[in-house]
Formats: sequence, structure tokens, C-alpha cells
Amino acid sequence: MGDENSARFFPRSVGLCRLIEELQLQVPLPATRSEIVAGARKTVAADGRILEQYPRNYAPKEPFGDLRFALRYEPVALDVYLAIFQSIDTHQLEEWIRSEPTGIFTRRAWYLYELLMEKQLDVPDVIPSGYIDLLDPKIHLTGPRLLVRRQRINDNLLGTGKYSPLVRRTDALTSFMDKGLVEEANAIVKSCDPAILARAVHYLFTKETKSSFAIEGEEPSKDRTERFVAALMKTSGFDATSKDAFIQLQNSIVDPRYAQKNWRTAQNFVSQTLPDYSEDVHFVCPKPEDVPGLMDSWMEMVSRLKLPEGVDPVVAAAVAAFGFVFLHPFDDGNGRIHRFLVHHILSKLGFTPQGILFPVSAAMLRDRLAYDQVLEGFSGSIMTFIQYDLDLEHGMTVKNDTAQLYRYFDATAQAEYLYRCIEETIHRDLRDEISFLAVFDAALRATLNIVDMPNRRAALLVRLILQNKGKLSKGKRTSFAEITDQEVDRIETAVWGVWQESQQEQPSENS
Repeated sequence: MGDENSARFFPRSVGLCRLIEELQLQVPLPATRSEIVAGARKTVAADGRILEQYPRNYAPKEPFGDLRFALRYEPVALDVYLAIFQSIDTHQLEEWIRSEPTGIFTRRAWYLYELLMEKQLDVPDVIPSGYIDLLDPKIHLTGPRLLVRRQRINDNLLGTGKYSPLVRRTDALTSFMDKGLVEEANAIVKSCDPAILARAVHYLFTKETKSSFAIEGEEPSKDRTERFVAALMKTSGFDATSKDAFIQLQNSIVDPRYAQKNWRTAQNFVSQTLPDYSEDVHFVCPKPEDVPGLMDSWMEMVSRLKLPEGVDPVVAAAVAAFGFVFLHPFDDGNGRIHRFLVHHILSKLGFTPQGILFPVSAAMLRDRLAYDQVLEGFSGSIMTFIQYDLDLEHGMTVKNDTAQLYRYFDATAQAEYLYRCIEETIHRDLRDEISFLAVFDAALRATLNIVDMPNRRAALLVRLILQNKGKLSKGKRTSFAEITDQEVDRIETAVWGVWQESQQEQPSENS
């Protein structure tokens, strides 16, 4: 596990990737890969992957050197550590820990072994000393601290030993967190006339509902739309740690014929039917027998995310919502519930203004490619490690153990993506909708001051003028025959004047 002779050959892998190679581990590669080179220290980033290059003096020269290197310099990848611990000699690990019982990296390895393997090593508890963080906050976005006396460790995972995605601290996430999106949204809401706000809220909830269904190619009936809007309006009170609550939610948003009374009991997958009627499988969901345990662990993570210790709300929402859809616990409705959970977590952690919703599904729908890519980023990382058969009726049988593939995914890309969606909805949907309604009402008042007509007719006239950039089209002119040309000219001038004034007052996104 790292020796002096191997350090002579450059470049070569080091840290977790070196251990994956040496131990021939069947796990997805971590997002960050490290290597020893003959040159200087350098970071190369491409396609969401990070290559860290270190000069030769970083090359490990002692047993467990690559493990120490990984624990010191690299982001934690729990699935890789679990595979390592399952493959190495436990007695040698115990000897290494006993040789440095208070060392930072031996204590981290020790704690991770007992957490992931659910076995206790033959090592006495650490003598009273200072506590150290399991995850380095400079490298990770961390969760609430749980003090563990045995190793004097602050367990600051987002989840638990049985289910915990990890999020790397990137420049993009740091930038998003520094933008003050919560304050911006609150300022927009507070500056809004209550009557206009009430109309905007109804629009936003309805838009989120229709967009969420549209992502899946569905156009919901009025009844299903109303049921989903009703569910969204109660999202802050939803109990995401209750199986029964999820079943009730699933029953309320799917066709009654596909309502379920339990987690799914069949193997499902995401695929595309090819011209020869075969299936091109893009994603294999967890085996049905693994779903109850995985969902129990997912719910334990959600409970931890809600503790009041500064977990970033958008990161928490991404981890919970994308984790749910990757587990796919139902036969139908998983996507809508996944997007519902975004609103639940954001509301529960106080990110969204009270009574307001950011229609993130609208942003996802506007750029389906980006949404698909963030989903496929996870599915593509695990498909190599899943063995399955499809029968003639396209029933799937998964032949190997796969539960661990879903427990510890890197959710960095999902967190960055969700932040982009939320920023867009604040600027485009929340701000623009409230601004439009204010402009529309002012234009309507100006129109009624020129011609005293029924409100509905005046609203139609204003809408037609705004849609045609300040002019009533010739094709629509005959629909308002009772209004003179002079009056139409005055109304056009008034309506477009209100619009132009609003554009001059509109703050830029950088202000």
C-alpha cells in the first residue's frame, strides 16, 4: 500500500485511485483523482472531474501511505473506503492505528472502518484529547456534528454510516452561497403589493405543478393539478421521515390505478425503446428487496439534515431530493415526489419566504438537457457495476449485490445544478411574475381611465397590446370595433409607456 520503489515511476496514481488499482476494487472512481508527477503541484479540472497532480516528494513511502495520503488531501468517498476495508488485512490496520493512536489520519481511518463495517477494531479508546472533524470543512460541505468519544471524532457527515451522499466544496457552490439569494427573494416579496403577491403565489404553485408533470411528458387533469397544488401548499408540514406520509403523497398525485400501499416490490429501470423493440437501459434502480432498508437509511439522513446546525438548505435539498429519485421507491410518481422534496427541504430550513414557492421544475423544463445530464451523471457512474438480465417481456433480474452503489454518491453536481435552477427561478419566475402583474395592473388602470369598459375586456386589450410590443395588431383590431382609432392610439401609448417605465426601474441581476 505504497512503497519507496513504486515512487520512482512518474506519473502514477496515489491515494484512493492507487488503492482501487492495487486492490482491484469494483467501485466507481471518485470525482477527484490524484497522481504523483515529476513536475510541480497542479490542479486540472474537466467535465466535473478533478485531477490533482503532486510533486514526487508527496509520494507515500510507508505502509498505509496511500490511505494516509487520501485521508489528508482528498475528498472522502465512503463507497471506496468501504471497499478498501473489506479488502485489507484488519490486523495490519489495527497495528497502524495502535502505532499512532492519537494521529488525525489514523483516527479518521479507525472511525470510518467501524462506522462503515459496523465492527469494532481491537484498539482501545483514544485517551482524552481534542476532537477532530471527520470531514475537512475546507474540502466538504458538512452536516451537524455528532461527537464520538471512542476516537474523539466530530462526525460531520450529511447522513449516517448507512446512507450519506457527500458534497465537495467547490468554487461554484461557494459563489452561490455568497450571493444572498434568500435575502433577494425576501426583498422581492416584501416590496410587493399583497393583492399582487396573492395572485403571483397562485401562478407559481400552478406553474410548478404543470412543469413537474410536463417533465415526464404528462398533462395533468384539473383534479390532479389541484391535488398536487394542495400538496405543495402543505409541503412545510410534510413528514419526510414517515413511510405512511410518502404513500399518502404518492396516492394523491398518481392515477388511482397506480396508487401503492407500500414500497415497490418489482425491479424497475429507466430505458429507451429502440427500433427493434429492444431496450437501451440507462439506469437500473435498487433491487426491490433493498428498497426498505435504503429508504429507512435515507429517512435517517433527512432527519439529520433538518438539525439546526447550519447545513446549507440548497445542498440539503439536493442531497435529499436526488437521493430519493435514485432510490426510486415507487413504481410511479418518483420524479414528482423528488421535485416536491426540493420544496419541502427549502421550506423546512427557511430558505423560501413563507407561503412562497420557487418553481424549480419550470427551470428544469426549460433546459431538459441539463436536467437529464445531472441525472445521468449518477446513473452513468454505477451502470458498469450492475449485472442484469432482461427477459422477453422486458422483465429485469439484477444478479449481483448493488445496494452499496446507491448509499454514498457524490452529490456535488446535483447541488450546483439545483442552485442554478433556484437562482434562475428567483430572477425569472418570482421577480418577473410579480413585476409583470404590477405592470399589467398599472396598464389596466391607465386603459380604464381612457375608456370605461368591462374589466375583462380591458384586460384582454392590454394583454394583446403587450404581447405585440405596444401595438394592437390589425387582425385583432376588429374585435374592438366600439373603440375609436384615437382611443386605441391613446391606450397603446399608455400601456407601452407603463411597460417601458417598468423596464427602466428593473434592477439588473448583478445589482
